[in-house]
Amino acid sequence: MTGGFQGKTAMVTGAASGIGRAAARLFAKEGANVIVSTGSNIQGGEETVRMIKEAGGEAAFVKCDVTRAEDVEAAVARAVELFGGLHYAFNNAGIGPDGDRMPIVPVADCPVEIWDKTLDINLKGIFLCMKYEIRQMLKQNFGAIVNNSSIGAYKAVPGFAAYDASKSGMIGLTKAAALEYATSGIRINVLCPGPTDGTQLMEKLTRFHPEERDHINSTVPMKRLASPEEMAQVAVWLCSESASFVTGCQLPVDGGLTAT
Repeated sequence: MTGGFQGKTAMVTGAASGIGRAAARLFAKEGANVIVSTGSNIQGGEETVRMIKEAGGEAAFVKCDVTRAEDVEAAVARAVELFGGLHYAFNNAGIGPDGDRMPIVPVADCPVEIWDKTLDINLKGIFLCMKYEIRQMLKQNFGAIVNNSSIGAYKAVPGFAAYDASKSGMIGLTKAAALEYATSGIRINVLCPGPTDGTQLMEKLTRFHPEERDHINSTVPMKRLASPEEMAQVAVWLCSESASFVTGCQLPVDGGLTAT
């Protein structure tokens, strides 16, 4: 990848595991300083930083609840304080119905607090991250942001109404912001992952029903799950100079699922 990341700074939310951790590690491998952020899994976030530093990269952990404006503003300020700016952001933090942290329920049975929590993290969180990331990037006349949505924005799943709504809303939010800042040196795109191994959502969905993994595999035209690293490659590419004319894009990375 020829991205010119050396000397620049990337922030990755939800970087304690899965796609977020893989993206943070890849940004560092490509030469960026990395702000590793998570709202709750502090141990996982610090482990991501350790992995990066052991591989010769530069990273720092910042606790950040993306639903709290003051947390997000402070995380961006910390990036500037530590590394002199913020050039890339992968807004990856999110939550979905996995039968453990969040129930899988039809609309009529969905508790209001579950709806609110899902929209708060998955949509308001993206808005707040972009709000403060863009403010810093405008000072630099440069920046690239990738928001992590889902193919749930294209293909609804029963019991996933709040999740699907939040991920669909993220696409509209991303496209509006991309147009607003298209002449300001800031590119904003959205990644829409298909079923991905090694994520909290997949691990919890299949913990009590291991046969569900085979069922999900069978629905993907390529007959397998993605790896977190495959998603990270696309997220980092969208930030790179190789994607310098790409903005307002919604990119499914799903082994052909949305082609069916």
